[in-house]
Amino acid sequence: MKKIILINILFINLIFSQQTPAPAQEKSILIFGATTHTGTGEVLENSVIGFTNGKIDLIASTGGDWNKATLDLFTDSNSEKYDTLINAKDHHVYPGIIAMNSNLGLVEVDAVKASVDDDESGTYLPNIRSIIAYNAESKAVESMRPNGVLLAQIAPNGGVISGSSSIVQLDAWNWEDAVVDYDQGIHVNWPSPYTFGRWWLGEDRGLKANTNYSKQVQNLKDFFDSSKANFDLTNSMNLKAKAMKGIFEGSTTIYLNADDEKEIVDGITFLKKYGIDKIVIVGGTGSLNQVDFIKENNVPVVVTQPYRLPQSTDEDPRETFKLAKKLIDSGILVAIDPTGTTQDRVSTRNLPFYAGSFSSFGIDKEVALSMITHNPAKILGIDNKFGTLEVGKSATLFISKGDALDIMSNNVTHAFISGRNLSLETHQTRLWRRYSNKYSNSQ
Repeated sequence: MKKIILINILFINLIFSQQTPAPAQEKSILIFGATTHTGTGEVLENSVIGFTNGKIDLIASTGGDWNKATLDLFTDSNSEKYDTLINAKDHHVYPGIIAMNSNLGLVEVDAVKASVDDDESGTYLPNIRSIIAYNAESKAVESMRPNGVLLAQIAPNGGVISGSSSIVQLDAWNWEDAVVDYDQGIHVNWPSPYTFGRWWLGEDRGLKANTNYSKQVQNLKDFFDSSKANFDLTNSMNLKAKAMKGIFEGSTTIYLNADDEKEIVDGITFLKKYGIDKIVIVGGTGSLNQVDFIKENNVPVVVTQPYRLPQSTDEDPRETFKLAKKLIDSGILVAIDPTGTTQDRVSTRNLPFYAGSFSSFGIDKEVALSMITHNPAKILGIDNKFGTLEVGKSATLFISKGDALDIMSNNVTHAFISGRNLSLETHQTRLWRRYSNKYSNSQ
């Protein structure tokens, strides 16, 4: 009987956790009167944005006040008037925010092993595909949309080579519906040249050289050599080597997880020797002295989210902000890793506020916005459809009553993925309504 009750509870919880994805866009939509931030650095005052069948077909600015004559001017310029008009006066419109290097949908509860699917056993696992484990109905996923986070790179963790990541949109029935781009990148965790003393063995807790570093790099080299020699064999059953094929042919990006400057230099140098050019640094907290080297090799950087403790006692707490600005000023493509640690996936919803924090430390507000819209789209190779608001691109965008990068004023009223009008209802909004009047109604 207890087992039956438990199963029923889990089933009921599953039903309430399920979200119904929005249907495909059928009626054309026109948003007018808003301040539009295109993601390219351009800001359009009193703008008009129209989209049909999931694509933007009109975007412009009047530069003046809205009235019926002005609205008719824009709607009459199309073959047919738009079916739905949204008055967004005193609101802001932004491109859908893109989260990078996230394990959203791969882990539900860290303490429940059966719900953790972002890390497989093994060391070299390029053939592991994170997308097939993605849970589109995760409660963590649904909590992203009310802050404008509409797309994400779903990445694996663990090992030296963790596996491949795919790009998804965050309103889907299942992983097949969610996919925007399959297996876009392979994730490599470069070995650390340093280690901390094992206090349980009586060693000093301080930082010291990793005596196994050379061996670990050599093992990685052996794996790359073997993969390069075997990936194109027609009858080969070496799935790991075949998964590396895109790396050597230039169609797949390597995401190099490296923080220390030696890791960055050694990792990039290593990959360049194999003729690999599509490299992205993830982390890069120690790259301040290697900006020129990164620039010379044309490597984008996904910087760690700014709300973190310094890694050493003499590190400036604002080092992350300084690093991002220096990278941008040097002409390097920069995006933001919203998690910082694998356990912080739900903090991905704070991605717009991280960008806002960067804008408080010398980075222009529109440039900061591009760090979570246009730049991730470029890095992920989806900038022909997403990341900016331009005619012909996907109508993936949201409307906020306030500044989307400001935690105090952001209030998303509408969100669209490929023109589909999303529900912003989540378990959190339901709980907010349930308890919002708890004390005001008490006697």
